[in-house]
Amino acid sequence: MTATVDPESSEWDVIVLGAAAAGENAAQYAAQFSGLSSVLVENVLVGGECSYWACMPSKALLRPVEVVDAAAHSPGVTARLEPSAVLARRDVVINGLDDTSQVKWALDTGIDVVRGYGRLTGERRIAVSRDDGPVRELTARHAVVIDTGSCPAVPDVPGLRAALPWNSRDVTTMKEVPRRVVVLGGGVVACEASTWLHGLGAAEVTVVQRGPRLLARSEPFAGELVAEELQDCGVRLCLGRGMSRVERSDPRDTGQGRVHGGEVRVTLDDGTVLVADEIVVAAGRTPNTGDIGLETVGLSPGGYLDVDDHQAVHGVPGDWLYAIGDVCGRALLTHMGKYQARIAGEVIAARAGGSQDLPSSAEGHRGLPQVVFTTPEVGSAGVTEEQAREAGIDIEVVEYDLGALAGTWVMRPDYRGRAKLVVDRAEDIVIGATFVGAGIAELVHSATTAIVGRIPLSTLWHVVPSYPTASEIWLRLLETLRSQRHAARAGGDAAGERG
Repeated sequence: MTATVDPESSEWDVIVLGAAAAGENAAQYAAQFSGLSSVLVENVLVGGECSYWACMPSKALLRPVEVVDAAAHSPGVTARLEPSAVLARRDVVINGLDDTSQVKWALDTGIDVVRGYGRLTGERRIAVSRDDGPVRELTARHAVVIDTGSCPAVPDVPGLRAALPWNSRDVTTMKEVPRRVVVLGGGVVACEASTWLHGLGAAEVTVVQRGPRLLARSEPFAGELVAEELQDCGVRLCLGRGMSRVERSDPRDTGQGRVHGGEVRVTLDDGTVLVADEIVVAAGRTPNTGDIGLETVGLSPGGYLDVDDHQAVHGVPGDWLYAIGDVCGRALLTHMGKYQARIAGEVIAARAGGSQDLPSSAEGHRGLPQVVFTTPEVGSAGVTEEQAREAGIDIEVVEYDLGALAGTWVMRPDYRGRAKLVVDRAEDIVIGATFVGAGIAELVHSATTAIVGRIPLSTLWHVVPSYPTASEIWLRLLETLRSQRHAARAGGDAAGERG
């Protein structure tokens, strides 16, 4: 690979190690909005995981499945899915794994791009190794931003690695839909992959999850509703089960997204044997920090980088090293990584100009929005009830059946869903919200706004939702909370009278 900037250049104001979506944002804020020169160092594709192997391709696969499901629940409407056309559209979305347009965007924005594998070699210094030339030494005048991301973790199950399992990259870029698939994991990737694999025509999809429920970090009803839908569609769930052994006949690497040899035999810890054409490992991720030179600046390689609310890495004096995205472990979500990048870019610019007025990412992390694009969708912001109680916050909770709304009934007569708010009793503000149901993704931003804006419930009461839409859930939740409070006060008064 060749450099896309003057090969004699060796110094910039800001060096961004890793050119995923977050890294691009950090470089953009330094170059376009603050006047600092910046460069992206990338060994694979500019745009990173989200653009080519995660957010974008997965949603391109899930959207047609969602449309067909909506049609199936709309009397008088029929829809048919053509898997080959869906895969072709997915290829368009990921630009055929070609980052030419992303590189052009960077250069047009004033951001330089250097191809190669970058490693820290000391304070503000990066060495870039390339296949087609000598190591290139780069120096940052002000800051280095690490955005090297994460990679799929593979559990230490006998025979699993030798069986050449698919990871998240393989299943989003698959060239054909396997007939029989075993999915290891119960989190977001596992649930979304199971949804599109079944929707695109896999005859047998089995989910193996060591824990007792899906989406364990969400409110319990979220995983329960997703599990019900998967089972109703014919997906087999093996919850509370682990793998004791994996065997594959004739394992061979035939390229990303293609069948890797003969059939797979998976033995579970209860003796059950599953036979499949592919096994997908979606059991967590590991930060890419093992080989980026952290030891040269006094840090231990291999783990998440601990950062403050300015995204500066703890343990490195001088405020020159920052970390964003998956690598800092604060929130493994592209939109949160991009938010962290904007904060980091503004902080770097402020410090370069001598200002002490530094923005903080603390408020944005209070909102923490997320959507799981399963059937039904799961959307959340803020904290769950369990997280709030563990934090010692005095809370109230309120839930409501999303299927009881006029808007959702019009959407589909058999609508199934639920919503929940977690309320800080002392401050009378929403600190957590979860929605489960078809078409709820757009509700998440209103919840995020309420949480980050710390909007009092007395004010939310006057935010009138349109009728008939799913947003009416806000009114019903607030009404239900008022009723709960009234009942609690009445009960307390009655108890006082009896006393």
